[in-house]
Amino acid sequence: MKRLRVLLLLLSVLVPLRGQGEHPPVKYIEREFYLPYAQAFPHGMDALEVRADMPGKHPLALLTHGTSANVSERALVTPWGFLPQALWFARRGYVALVVVRRGYGRSGGEPDGRGGGCENRGSFTEAAEAGVDDLRAAARYAATLPEVYGGTVISTGVSTGGLAQVALAANPMPGLKAAISFAGGRGGDGKGHNCNLEGSISTFHGFGKHNKVPMLWIYAENDKFFPPEMARRFQEAFQKGGGTEEFVMGPAYGEDGHHLFSNTAKWTAWVEDYLRKLSLLPLGNEVLPPPVASNDPVPTGLDDAGARVFRQFLTAGPFKAFATNGADAWGTSTARFTQEIADKEALERCKVRASGTGVCKLVESGAR
Repeated sequence: MKRLRVLLLLLSVLVPLRGQGEHPPVKYIEREFYLPYAQAFPHGMDALEVRADMPGKHPLALLTHGTSANVSERALVTPWGFLPQALWFARRGYVALVVVRRGYGRSGGEPDGRGGGCENRGSFTEAAEAGVDDLRAAARYAATLPEVYGGTVISTGVSTGGLAQVALAANPMPGLKAAISFAGGRGGDGKGHNCNLEGSISTFHGFGKHNKVPMLWIYAENDKFFPPEMARRFQEAFQKGGGTEEFVMGPAYGEDGHHLFSNTAKWTAWVEDYLRKLSLLPLGNEVLPPPVASNDPVPTGLDDAGARVFRQFLTAGPFKAFATNGADAWGTSTARFTQEIADKEALERCKVRASGTGVCKLVESGAR
């Protein structure tokens, strides 16, 4: 399994950069591969490298996922789901590496969530430390790549991957300069409860005792897995243990703020400001231009909103599909585990919008 996409910005003029005038067209490389790791037998860990094609070595940004409450969905994790976030770091001068941890998606090995603190099985601490092992292995491998400077590493994760950042900051790999936790924790049920709240609090306290690396924590007011009062208890325990962090309680996001990480525009200012204070923006105030979609024509009949979604779809990760009824209805699915899943979801979403008007058909389907 290996997929490589190279996106050339198709620009007829130079594109202005924020803060630095102009910059020539940029090529982005997106490479999915199995990252060698004995504990992830037989293949290794599914990973996605995203970077601007620039000469020299560049600092590393690790990214990792959460753990779905639906056990079956854990087998469908794909690194392409974090392509927008990886591009965010790549546009700021990092080599971004999305890591699917052991036992999730196509990655081999035992998942860190097995026996992870609920129902008297294992502990949240053990689960988070297992995630740290995976991130450390990814950083070791990345440091061997000719484009990576392993002396500067930052790491970011969401939900259980966010808690793994707290654990990583207590046991950092060489070169780790900062860790960012989005909605970090374990044991939430999506309804404001935790299967082992005292165990969660104790875990944060324990990691606080050994905290060695600057941290940024970001939660949202309407997080249904770790609501504000719970997140504040995590923070209090961490600080009582001796840890320090910059804490952001963002405003409500969508129906469940636990998914705030999915929208890069909502957290850009917080993360940029934090990295700037630590001198961890390799390009300074510059931000490379985003990838530009191919010239595929917009399907006939789409309104402005549908056309806008279609253009965004063209730069999204595989597997993906776009369906329309030839009029005002459309449906899209991107970064799915298989093409079959993407096709089915796009058609179903189109049918809901169509409400019986016209027949929905796939107009784009594939891995590019």
